[in-house]
Amino acid sequence: MKIVGITGGIGSGKTTISNYFESLGIPVYIADVEAKALMNRSKLIRKKLTSLFGKAAYVEGELNRAFLASKIFSDKELLLKMNAIVHPKVASHFKRWLKKQNAPYILKEVAIIFENNLENQYNFIITVVADENLRIERLLKRDNTSREKIKAIIKNQLSDAEKIKRSDFVITNNNLDSAKIQALKIHNQIIEQIA
Repeated sequence: MKIVGITGGIGSGKTTISNYFESLGIPVYIADVEAKALMNRSKLIRKKLTSLFGKAAYVEGELNRAFLASKIFSDKELLLKMNAIVHPKVASHFKRWLKKQNAPYILKEVAIIFENNLENQYNFIITVVADENLRIERLLKRDNTSREKIKAIIKNQLSDAEKIKRSDFVITNNNLDSAKIQALKIHNQIIEQIA
């Protein structure tokens, strides 16, 4: 089974586009969602994260995402240590999930494919892009955050231009109807190429 990666900067609309592919009958694995679920569910991850970040890593048995985000945002070393704990578990969860799928290809949504040099894990990569101002507006509506924090996150991520250079397909998601037309075209191209 072919594995298609879908990536893009924060607020680009990766998940919205992933949901559209799902409506076409393509199984979708959202790595970020699974990582958060495993960080809450896995006793081993919980133990290791508490050891790394201290007791504040969990509040009333739930992952303290705001606390972790504040710690790893300014400390690349801590981020790497956290990823070393979480990513292997997500990878093995994905392998188990993949075995259960029955489709021409699956979509795996991962925000940091290029940042982590994971291109070789995918048959094709789709990058979702959107105008920066639109991304900021989406995130202000979605998250309890500030314009400054969003801009800092965007600045920390690989540029759209760099992602586009390394992708097989690009979807511009400034308008959902237009983005869906692009996604359908890509879906048909992938089906054609793997037939």
